[in-house]
Amino acid sequence: MPADPLKLIVLTGSDRQEVLDTWAELMPGLKATSGVEVVGEFSRDEPIADTPCADLCLVLGGDGSILRGCRQLGARQIPILGINLGRLGFLADLTIDEFRNNLQRLKDGDYSVAEHLMFECQHRLGDGSTLTDLGLNEVTVTAGGSLKMLDINLEIDAQPVTTISCDGLIISTPVGSTAHNLSAGGPILRQDLQAFSITPICPHTLTVRPIVDSADRTYALTVSDAPEGVMVVIDGQIRRPLGAQDRLIIKRATPTFKLVRFP
Repeated sequence: MPADPLKLIVLTGSDRQEVLDTWAELMPGLKATSGVEVVGEFSRDEPIADTPCADLCLVLGGDGSILRGCRQLGARQIPILGINLGRLGFLADLTIDEFRNNLQRLKDGDYSVAEHLMFECQHRLGDGSTLTDLGLNEVTVTAGGSLKMLDINLEIDAQPVTTISCDGLIISTPVGSTAHNLSAGGPILRQDLQAFSITPICPHTLTVRPIVDSADRTYALTVSDAPEGVMVVIDGQIRRPLGAQDRLIIKRATPTFKLVRFP
C-alpha cells in the first residue's frame, strides 16, 4: 500500500512581491511532487478554521509571517515550517533551496516538532465588550502618541503587585524574549520554559527590574490615568488604543505553537 501523502497548507503570509514570486516558482513543482498534496493556499488575512486536515503548514516570508500564521490557525495549531524570505529568520530558518533538499525528509516524517508557549490576551474595554487575541511573542502597553510617562498597574492572579512608572511594559513568552523584550533589556528565556517575562520600558525608578514568573498565572494590566495615544500592541502586528477604563488579561493559551525542526 502506498503511504499517505504529506498534506500541506501554504501561507503566503506577506504582500511583498518577492514572496508572491517565490510561491509562483515553487508551486508547480510542489504540486507535481509525488507524495505531497497541497490542501489549502491562503493569503495573509484569510482564516483557516474550515480547511481540510493537514499535516504541516508551510509559511513563506519571515518571522512576522509566522506570527501572523499562528493567529490564522487559531485554536487549530498544526506544525509550521517557515521558508525565510524576510530578515532575521529566527523562526523561519530554511532557505528555499534547503526546503527543496529536505522535502523527502518531510515526506518520510524525518523531523521533530518543538512545542512553545502561546498566550491569550483579553482586552476588556470600558464599554463592557471584550476583544480576545491569540499571540506568540508579546503583549506591549506603550505610551505611543501620548508621549507621556505611564503609571501601569500590574496584578498577578488578581493580587496587586506594583504600579510601574515607565514608557511601557512588555509581557513576553520565551519565544518572544529575544524580540522587543530583549531590546528593552529583558532576560533571554530558554524557549521550552513555561514562563512569562514582565519587562518595563524605560522605568522611572532604577530599582524596577524585569520579572520572570510562571505561565500558569494570570496577569492583568491597567493604566488608570491613560492619556490619549496609549496603545496595546500584540506581536508587533495588532495595535489598538488602550483607555483608562480598559483592562488587559494575559494568560497561557490552550493551543501551543508547533515548529518543525531538522536535526
